[in-house]
Amino acid sequence: MTEQRPWLTNYPSGVPANINPDEYSNLMAMLEEAFEKYKSKPAFINYGKTLTYGQIDKLSRQFGAYLQSRGLESGDKVALMMPNLLQYPIALFGALRAGLVVVNTNPLYTPREMQHQFADSEAKAIVIVENFAANLEQILPKTNIKIVITTSIGELLGSMKGAMINFMVRNVRRLVPKYNIPNTVGFSEALKQGKKFKLQQHEPSPSDVIILQYTGGTTGVSKGAMLTNRNLVANMLQIRATMAPSLKPGEEVALCALPLYHIFAFTVNCLAIMNYGGQNILVTNARDINGLVKTIKSYPISLITGINTLFNALLNHKDFPSIDFSSLKITVGGGMAVQRAVAEKWEEVTGCFLAEGYGMTEASPVVTANPSDGTGKIGTIGIPVPSTDIRIVDEQDHVVPPGEAGEIHVKGPQVMKGYYNRPEATAKTITDGWLRTGDIGKMNEDGFFQIVDRKKDMILVSGFNVFPNEVEDVIAAHPKVLEVAAIGVPNEKSGEVVKVFIVKKDKSLKEKELIQYCRENMTGYKVPKEVEFRKELPKTNVGKILRRALREGA
Repeated sequence: MTEQRPWLTNYPSGVPANINPDEYSNLMAMLEEAFEKYKSKPAFINYGKTLTYGQIDKLSRQFGAYLQSRGLESGDKVALMMPNLLQYPIALFGALRAGLVVVNTNPLYTPREMQHQFADSEAKAIVIVENFAANLEQILPKTNIKIVITTSIGELLGSMKGAMINFMVRNVRRLVPKYNIPNTVGFSEALKQGKKFKLQQHEPSPSDVIILQYTGGTTGVSKGAMLTNRNLVANMLQIRATMAPSLKPGEEVALCALPLYHIFAFTVNCLAIMNYGGQNILVTNARDINGLVKTIKSYPISLITGINTLFNALLNHKDFPSIDFSSLKITVGGGMAVQRAVAEKWEEVTGCFLAEGYGMTEASPVVTANPSDGTGKIGTIGIPVPSTDIRIVDEQDHVVPPGEAGEIHVKGPQVMKGYYNRPEATAKTITDGWLRTGDIGKMNEDGFFQIVDRKKDMILVSGFNVFPNEVEDVIAAHPKVLEVAAIGVPNEKSGEVVKVFIVKKDKSLKEKELIQYCRENMTGYKVPKEVEFRKELPKTNVGKILRRALREGA
């Protein structure tokens, strides 16, 4: 077995080679245990307001009963469109208890993107923060949505604090454009109405799709990854097994700065940490780094999830090094490559290893993780989580030996059922149970894996493959560089050359100095031929740098 799965020899003591994805018949059955076991413990904290496991249990039942009372039936789709708020877990678990399929939606979507997702998913209901209702109004007639439940940032924060926050959002910062959607219902009113009805229990099966998580996928238009009860139960058990050596059930405090509608925070924070009896500190606006630093100072954080740009921003905040990190046990980086310079600085400042992992929406999402017992390796994405196989293949799908780069294929119980209403795209992405990720990586002799890059981001210079991650990793270590992104641009002589976009940390940085530094640290064809300094780089709402936007504008 270890010959086929050499990473097993690096599993920390107590981490099993396999989990039983059929240990629970469905996701809610797994979470019911946590609701009962930890009912008096804090589950979610937002703007200082706490909801316990028992309160989330009660309120989500009310919300589920309300959704059923409006005529929604098992298998109907409900979109959730909000930042990190206490309303999110209530709506999520209420919808799942009512037998509905949740469609997580980025609240910063344009009307065009909203229309595509709602029409494609056939959503019949939506829970939306009022800030984005004006966009919904524009496209509502072009969707199947008949039930609109609105909420506000401050709605569940208590009368005084909630009113103050809503006043600031609506009247001072003017973040709520006027809208007119008939027959909307407020979130609190839905909870109140839900008390009048009894939640009708249904028996979901392991193969039932419960989440439609939209993704660009490995190619093309945004598609709904169908995640089943079994997929998500498996991934939670895999995460729990991986973290078991470092965490104590019922005692952990997790910082949730990434949005819960994103698959990384959705599974790791909202589901796995809850399953562990931990409490999640919900950060509504992670771009407010000052506020984020104050939040970290205010709680004994033991686990932080994030992406490279978030960690980098924190490290460059003047007050961050003065925080007491004695309670911090695990830092998990995902969503994009963690740069070596950032990982090393993080460990130096916090004393905590920044464990990079790897996942995809199509895999619920966690595929690999660095061990949390101190044996993790910077520059790698770690080793496959239990019950997960990975192979690295060439263009002909032949498995390549350790050390050679190729496409990453993944097999495990967390791999999605397929793309919603897209059998052809599903067939191209999953063959014989193997998920074709579109990512280029390699396995080292010891079973640790490294991501080289996305297939589509690869730069071809005179026949040589140049991976943007490698170029960015080198440049990010320059003391005068704050952020960097690398792309390929057309060139008559070599086909393509490397172009980098730089946000300076030190204004004195000049192109000549940067190029010289690159020449000292990279072979000639990898050295950027074009350098563009910018005040900021385009990013997704989660904070991933958008190379595509840079390519389109180059």
